[in-house]
Amino acid sequence: MKIGVLTSGGDAPGMNAAVRAVVRVGDIHGHQVYGIRDGYAGLINDDMYLLTHESVSGMIALGGTFLGTSRSEDFMKIEGKQKAVNNLLNRGIEALIVIGGDGTYRGAMDLTKLGIKTIGLPGTIDNDIPGTDFTIGFQTAVETIVDAIDKLRDTSTSHQRCSIVEVMGRHCGDLALYAGICGGAEFIVTPENPMNKDQIISRLKKHKADGRRHAIIVLTENIIDAHDFAKEITEKSGFDSRATVLGYIQRGGSPCPEDRILASRLGTYAVELLNDDIYGVCVGVRDNRVIHLPFANVVGQKRPKNELYKMVKKVS
Repeated sequence: MKIGVLTSGGDAPGMNAAVRAVVRVGDIHGHQVYGIRDGYAGLINDDMYLLTHESVSGMIALGGTFLGTSRSEDFMKIEGKQKAVNNLLNRGIEALIVIGGDGTYRGAMDLTKLGIKTIGLPGTIDNDIPGTDFTIGFQTAVETIVDAIDKLRDTSTSHQRCSIVEVMGRHCGDLALYAGICGGAEFIVTPENPMNKDQIISRLKKHKADGRRHAIIVLTENIIDAHDFAKEITEKSGFDSRATVLGYIQRGGSPCPEDRILASRLGTYAVELLNDDIYGVCVGVRDNRVIHLPFANVVGQKRPKNELYKMVKKVS
């Protein structure tokens, strides 16, 4: 069998490890695996090349995605999708493994309807894909954020400061939740755990009166302007405050061991599903078991609120 593999949407540490697993497991089963450059744009541009056991050597530790990624407007059109299908079939590629988030899954679901045997792997630092406990790249991003929080606490304590740390996540607060707990944040603000500015400022006043020398607020992006909020805290709480927006640094770096293992497990499982002629599904991990679900059960769905929010109220 000839199998295509691509990465799409935002890059995430561990994507390369997943591609490596697909190639090496595919090679064991006698399949040829073709790398597709720059996501769905590479399908439309017929930009594909054969990957070998040797060509993915060392990729398990490499951050980003060596295949490249993009968001293709042409692929959003039915003409673009049909061109992508034609390019795959002209090369004899009948199966496709895609690594990305919700938008990537939507494209894969459409290609399945057009006759391509497609499987999705959850690759996004946001951890916002239903049907899996964790996505490839999430654990590494959490480590990056926790490292930043630890460093900010040092300088915050020295200057008796309240530090606001804005992290990625869009509509999912898992990055702020996990990193805030691990970093000992006093306040964690996410879409699932909305902020009450008056309550936060009131508690900061009490912290100051009690002699505490610092406070950490971790919040998910797009909830409030972090810099404006820092100014308000400075004016009203008694704490000097600064905001740090971590931005794209959260996506970079070598994947942590957990992400390397997760990516390898899911890449292996994807090839095994194709061996069993199972497709039109996305894979994930639940309770440390690899699972697969139809795209329709995942695309556009919301993740349930994380039970860790109950713990936050006790430990923050």
